[in-house]
Order: sequence, then C-alpha cells, then structure tokens
Amino acid sequence: MKRVILFLMGLSLILLTACGKGEDSKSAGNEGVKKVDYKVGIVLGLGGLGDKSFSDSAYEGLLKAEKELGVKVKYVEPTTLSEFDQFFTEFAEANYDLIIGVSFDAEKGIEKVAKEYPGSNFVLIDSIVDLPNVKSIMFNQKEGSFLAGALGQMVSKTNSIGFVGAVEAPVIKSFYEGYEQGAHYMNSNTEVKDIYVGGSNPFNDPARAKELAISMAENDVDVIFTVAGGSGRGVMEAIKGREDLYGIGVDSNQDGEVEGKILTSILKRVDISVFNAASEGLAGNFKGGTVVLGLKENGMGTTNFEFSKELIGEENLAKLEQIKKDLISGKIEIK
Repeated sequence: MKRVILFLMGLSLILLTACGKGEDSKSAGNEGVKKVDYKVGIVLGLGGLGDKSFSDSAYEGLLKAEKELGVKVKYVEPTTLSEFDQFFTEFAEANYDLIIGVSFDAEKGIEKVAKEYPGSNFVLIDSIVDLPNVKSIMFNQKEGSFLAGALGQMVSKTNSIGFVGAVEAPVIKSFYEGYEQGAHYMNSNTEVKDIYVGGSNPFNDPARAKELAISMAENDVDVIFTVAGGSGRGVMEAIKGREDLYGIGVDSNQDGEVEGKILTSILKRVDISVFNAASEGLAGNFKGGTVVLGLKENGMGTTNFEFSKELIGEENLAKLEQIKKDLISGKIEIK
C-alpha cells in the first residue's frame, strides 16, 4: 500500500511540474503581452505600404499597438477612392472596436459610415469629420514645413528652392505655405517654386515626380521638399542622379534614401497618433472631437541630421533650433 501511495505522489509531482513548464513557455512566446479582445482596423492611404512616408508611418504605429498592447490588428490598402467606403463598412460590420482612416482621402468614407454605424468608433487622420464617434487628428504641418523652408534656404546656393506635392489639396498646400514662409523668413528674395504630380495616382507615381524634380533642377532649383507619398521615391531618384540637387523628406525618416543629400525629413508622427488612439480606445477613453499636434506636442519635427550635419554646418543647425523654439513660444507667427 505504501508503494502505491508513493507512486501516486510522484506521478502528481511530475504532472504539476509539466503543467508549470507549459504555462511558462506560453508566456515567453507572447513576450509578456496578454492578447486582448480589442480589434483595430486601419485603412491606409492610396500610396499604400512601401511609400516610406505616410502609410508606412501609420503601419508602424499599428504594429506597435499589436506588440505592446496586445490588440488584434488588420490593415487594408485601397487603390481607388471608392474602396474607402467599402473597407470602412466591412470593418464596422465585423464589429471592430476602432477603425482608423489615414489621409484626407478617407474623410467622405468615414463621414458616411460613421453615421450609419454610430456605435463604432473612428479615427480620421489629416482631415476633420464633426461626429461624436469620430476623433479627427490634425497636424500643424506649417510649423514643420517652416523649418524645412528655413533649412532649404540656408543650404541653397542658387537662392531657388522647390516643392513637389502630390495634389493641390488643402493639406498639401499648407505644407507649401509653411515652406515658403520659412524660406522667406531667412531671405525674402528666395524663390520658392511649387509643382504637383496630379494624374490618376498622384501618391504613387514616382516616374512623374522624378520628371518634375529634374525639370526643377534644370531651372536652378537646388533643394526640393517632397510631400507626395510614394511618388516621393521619384524625387529621391532624381536627387541620386544630380550632384547639384538636395532633398527634404516628409512624414517618415527618409534621410537614408540618399545619404548625405537629404538634409532632413519633416516628421509627421502618424505612428504615435495611431498607437495612442489604440491605447486610449483599449482603456475605454475614446473621445470624439478634433486635436491638433504641432512642434510643442511632438506631433511634428525634424530628424537628427544623421547624414547631413557637416553639409548644413553647426551654425545653421543652431539657427534652426532657435527658430523651432521661437515657433513654439509664439515669437515667430505663421500666417
């Protein structure tokens, strides 16, 4: 009888030990993040993944939310404007807790679907929809592009700088307006030229953008700020092929695209906005309304000039830092 009892005790100990190892392995596999039943769907911009700009930044924020918050995520890439309505409706019907639209192209789709599904929560980036279940996130891109214009003027040898935008939409034009004011703040005689990709796919037509950039360079422009999503890749190609041309990137860190020739990238922290929206929603703190993020809120900013410090020079970098402080304090006012 004693042998039987000892055998059973030993068997129980083995089973308990095995169960304990199984739970530890599962926890290690999840890297300590508990998966939660909260679903976040995101409709990216027309440029799609690989634009090294707006959509890529939003996607990084989504992946961070999945990794650090444990939320379930899904992304889709529209190729036409009509697909925005379709994707927002699909997410709403699938009971996603938070549905995010990236870029002003999502405005009409979110406005329509948010009215039809008042119980669903939406986030719109770069445009405004005034509904109780929509949080609109705007950026003070004029502040960031003001820095771009000031820096471009400092580096330019021809006193002529350029801007390649995707379309003449209000958001894109506001980038140009800040860029122009920043250049004129440094020198009122600076020539600031703007041109737009246009066409059927303005955010993903690098060939057209390259043509426009080369044309600008042939007309004395030696610094180009590109705000054109995936089309911006064409501007980078033009910069690679010309010794007399420098660039300024946008949204994501594009400084490494042409090392030493991209002065900086004007960061638009879409990644942080997406992550924060998911975090607030998960915590039950979703609130409709409009928020505007600028230099003060770290919604806009420059990169750390990893490849361009020597080209720009310490004196100019110090000037740029002072301009940033003056913008934040209100000493410099942007029209």
